[in-house]
Amino acid sequence: MSPSSNGSEPDSRAVLVTGGTRGIGAVIAARFAADGARVLVCGRQRPAALPGGIGFHAADVREPDQAAELVAEAVRRFGRLDVVVNNAGGSPVVPADSASPRLVTSIVRLNLLAPFFVAQAANAVMREQPGGGHIVNIGSVAALRPAPGTAAYAAAKAGLEALTRALAVEWAPRVRVNGVIVGLVRTAQNAEHYGDEGALRAVDGTIPLGRMATPDDVADACLLLTSPLASYLNGAQITVDGGGELPAFYLATRGSDAGAGADQPA
Repeated sequence: MSPSSNGSEPDSRAVLVTGGTRGIGAVIAARFAADGARVLVCGRQRPAALPGGIGFHAADVREPDQAAELVAEAVRRFGRLDVVVNNAGGSPVVPADSASPRLVTSIVRLNLLAPFFVAQAANAVMREQPGGGHIVNIGSVAALRPAPGTAAYAAAKAGLEALTRALAVEWAPRVRVNGVIVGLVRTAQNAEHYGDEGALRAVDGTIPLGRMATPDDVADACLLLTSPLASYLNGAQITVDGGGELPAFYLATRGSDAGAGADQPA
């Protein structure tokens, strides 16, 4: 039985996933759809293909009017809106001393303001419908442990954590707002950031659980937070990072044998 289902009944909730056409967002959308939910995703451009049962609406959620229209479209299609996953986000790696004002503004708009705009529109619907609703904001460990080249992104994600807690206080009990703080995730784009498979294995070895997360790990956290199993979680931030990073002194003193990568659980 899925944690989002009641008894043996499939999950028939209406779910909106921003940035759900690729990467982690696409896996989140597919996970809800596989559980029986009716799912709408958005992006600035229509993808070449989407899994069966998942709808698409073109929207730039950085624009308040388009964010509101996206939520309205979900309601038109489904008659209600039960779950919103604010997944759209990201940033190039840019040194803080050379980041242009335009780039910094764009990063903050996408990673902080866009979730705010979507959440506002969603709350207006959810608070008036039977059963209320759930909003999940996808954050990043960059808010806690910024890496070089991520200043604007880290600041925006730190703001998103504060926003999650603030909205949870304001909108309860009708609407629950929680967050998933995502650590290192293995995706098809990893090689662009970390290097070849050997480099990826080395990164795995810096994580207590011995591996980077998969997109499915993030999707499962979203499903959990919006399920009856998490009915008393509000303003919570679930960190999906395998335990964080092993301390530098531990790695330095143990060399290539450090890390748990060689003893990963099945």
